[in-house]
Amino acid sequence: KSMSYMDEYRRKLVTPEEAVKVIKPGDWIEYGFCVCAPIELDKALAARKDELKDINIRSGVTVYFPEVMKVDPNGEVFGWNSIHFSGADRKIYKNNAAWYIPIKYSEVPRYVREEWDIDVFMVQTTPMDEHGYFNFSVSVSHHFAAAEKAKIVIVEVNENLPKVHGGYEHAIHISQVDYIVEGNNTPPAQFPAAQPTDVDRAVAKQIVGMLRDGDCIQLGIGGMPNAVGSLIAESDLKDLGCHTEMLVDAYVDMYLAGNLSGLKKNFDRGRMVFTFAGGTKKLYDFMNDNPIVAGYPVNYTNHPAIAERLDNLVSINNVVEVDLFGQVCAESSGWKHISGTGGQLDFVQAAYASKGGRSFLCLSSTYKDKDGNLKSRIVPTLPQGAIATDPRTATHYVVTEHGMANMKGKATWQRAEALIEIAHPDFREELIKEAEKMQIWRRSNKR
Repeated sequence: KSMSYMDEYRRKLVTPEEAVKVIKPGDWIEYGFCVCAPIELDKALAARKDELKDINIRSGVTVYFPEVMKVDPNGEVFGWNSIHFSGADRKIYKNNAAWYIPIKYSEVPRYVREEWDIDVFMVQTTPMDEHGYFNFSVSVSHHFAAAEKAKIVIVEVNENLPKVHGGYEHAIHISQVDYIVEGNNTPPAQFPAAQPTDVDRAVAKQIVGMLRDGDCIQLGIGGMPNAVGSLIAESDLKDLGCHTEMLVDAYVDMYLAGNLSGLKKNFDRGRMVFTFAGGTKKLYDFMNDNPIVAGYPVNYTNHPAIAERLDNLVSINNVVEVDLFGQVCAESSGWKHISGTGGQLDFVQAAYASKGGRSFLCLSSTYKDKDGNLKSRIVPTLPQGAIATDPRTATHYVVTEHGMANMKGKATWQRAEALIEIAHPDFREELIKEAEKMQIWRRSNKR
């Protein structure tokens, strides 16, 4: 490493405790996103709880339960603001100490630059390279924008983070950094995909049946999209591409099985484009210094005007429930928040606008409530408080284990009929009665 960079590095190197001394009451702190959230800096900030007040922290897809919220579970000092809830975020929310920030994920770098105050940005990065750059590793997202906007930038170096090739904004130069902390090199958080259920497999099988050689695949978070990835890896599909917000293990499986080359993409040819990643060691090892992988900011990966230029873009995402009008809730149970809009709407719109593109929204037809009663996920109208993640005008294919319904260009009565046909048979009569009441059922509809 050049001497001048090393001198600058030594000047900026501090302990986590010294670094967090810059934080003062009333500050907004931006934590790195998902796997790249700070660990040692979070501990050091938690230790300052009694000296601080009115601190707001912003993050998303939290994978390390934050120390600041362990020492302050009711959020008396630290308020937790998240752009996408994970299990950890939901636990903080249960204590009434976490709030959701409604987003379209593609817009987040603009919120950073135009809407958000950031006093301090703390993020895990790879060690500095010989050119003076710290790599954002598996979370590119909106980190470069945050570093530009923040009054103070602190990087927490982790030797175990993979160094990831990028498109742009995937690294930050030492000249843009105020303090450097050397962390304990904790291996990046692993989250293996849930084992697919029979329902997941039944849904995945129908979607894989709709795929063609050369399709460019976006997989969302969860069991069903992952089941699709596993089935693709067992199929004869070839020359698939990857352009996604989240890179997951399934893409490695598809690549190693010979299904995914990226060579048919009309831009970013031969590259697996993503904005953040999360999975097992297999994924992180694959990403490390691998020229096929390209990390981009989210206003590139998710922006419909960019993503839709890819031919045959196929978007596959999980949802919570769908009503007979074709409105989709993918993020709440009534008003109770579960996850977030994330990039779902971005990709639903981009995939449909893409030449030859398709968007699939997947759900099991039923679930069991806490008393063990079977409930339909296809409902007459979204329940009170439920968030319409995808408006009825944006929905393309809805898929359950009972079939697939295409909403595009359909009248309300055609939508109701198509959705009732893929609902669980036990609920169909009841849904027809509701559809009649709502004047979206025709006498000529199938009974």
